[in-house]
Amino acid sequence: MDAGKRGCALIIGGSLGGLFAGSALQAIGWDVEIFERSPATLESRGGGIVLQGDVVRAMRFAQIVAAHPLGVRSKDRLFLDPQGNELSRQYMPQTQTSWNTLYNTLKQAIPEEHYHRGAKFIGFDEHANGVTARFEDGRLVEGDILIGADGGGSTVRGLLLPDLSPSYSGYVVWRGLVDESKLPKAARDQIYEHFVFQHDFESMMLEYMVPGVDGSVQSGHRRFNWLWYLKASFGTELDAVLTDRFGVRRSHSVPPGAVAPLQEAWIRQMSEERLNPAFRALVDSTDDIFVQAIMDFQVPQMRFGRVLLLGDAAFIPRPHTAGSTAKAAANAVSLAQTIASTPDLEHALRQWEQQQLAEGMHMTDWGIGMGNQIMNIAQH
Repeated sequence: MDAGKRGCALIIGGSLGGLFAGSALQAIGWDVEIFERSPATLESRGGGIVLQGDVVRAMRFAQIVAAHPLGVRSKDRLFLDPQGNELSRQYMPQTQTSWNTLYNTLKQAIPEEHYHRGAKFIGFDEHANGVTARFEDGRLVEGDILIGADGGGSTVRGLLLPDLSPSYSGYVVWRGLVDESKLPKAARDQIYEHFVFQHDFESMMLEYMVPGVDGSVQSGHRRFNWLWYLKASFGTELDAVLTDRFGVRRSHSVPPGAVAPLQEAWIRQMSEERLNPAFRALVDSTDDIFVQAIMDFQVPQMRFGRVLLLGDAAFIPRPHTAGSTAKAAANAVSLAQTIASTPDLEHALRQWEQQQLAEGMHMTDWGIGMGNQIMNIAQH
């Protein structure tokens, strides 16, 4: 690519990773085209996210100004026993946001005509001047680079590394969101604006507050976000957890409203037997429980000529790192900065890969060790 030429990036995946990549590259003067497989808007997907510094830096880099605060500030970190007694308390303020809050904030930076819904990517052709992306509807789109930011089940990665796939960790996370006003007062008073844990043998539950569905961080309009990690043996047990109410065995998660009745009854019964009163109230107050299998994945490389893998398409960190979203943000900003500061595009992509590959390996290794320790899983 000639020095000073305005580049064009084709970004596969219109969720957070794709939006981070698009907004960062726009900030250095590149054209971006984002292709999202789903024909519907994505605003209602996902749950709570710890707001990490890399996310804030990515928004500043892209000059995105949020219409309101991005998250809810927690105060203390509490550990409770199954009876609800306080085992420890430490002042450890941090901010928690939600998937839909970040999505809506990032989405405003991408002009609608450059965000393509219902675009099913099926392949690419690389040539001397860049890459041509192919779509199921027959579209051919040319760009200087193609970025696979299409998540843990990445189609782009499947084409590049067909023999590699995520591996199951041995446990799942049950999740839910509860409107602040819906939680009974006794439970709300104990966990309000705190980051709270109950850690038992081979199990851990935690909760924190996040913005409301509309992004509001005003008291009374926010939500409690909870996660409960429990083991599920690979095979019949995991199959049952991931088979939805329509009898479809999902690949790695069952979304809100689709958990099978028997599985929902089981997790609610487990709550009655094992959780402290405040956490039981959270589960009881949740209308739509959802569940995700905890997966591990690492790529041996992130650059394949002019085709790149970014975010969870390259590395899937355990959620205990609170780093999945931050990693995608860091990948995107680093890519934009490296391209902007390096006249030769091929050299820039090689340089970017070298740094981000090492950081991805470090984060995922750290998460595996931490998760296995929390869940009492023997290291191999």
